[in-house]
Amino acid sequence: MRFDRYTVILLTLRPDAPPMTDEQAAELQDRHLAHGADLQDRGLILARGPLTEQDDERFRGFSVWSVDAATARERAEADPAVRAGRLAVDVMTWMMPAGNVQFAQVRAPRSVAEAMAD
Repeated sequence: MRFDRYTVILLTLRPDAPPMTDEQAAELQDRHLAHGADLQDRGLILARGPLTEQDDERFRGFSVWSVDAATARERAEADPAVRAGRLAVDVMTWMMPAGNVQFAQVRAPRSVAEAMAD
């Protein structure tokens, strides 16, 4: 059987994340979203989004990448929220029978305001 392989990144809240004001956190979140949208527009990220209603509140985001693990890690570690020490990057390979999953190109939000707009 043939398998498709994707790199997956799980973003987690660091236990030593620096304290931030609401304004600082909002500005950082917008930069985080813009960074991810740029990578998605370039085809490096196939799908991404926040995690909600999970058992462990440290889990923040999940993304599926079209590139190898080393490249995905390098690009994910350039994320402003990772560089600011708020988020940590966990990288893994996800395998499934070939053709089981397909991804469509969609426009990703570049800010919280854009994500919340109808």
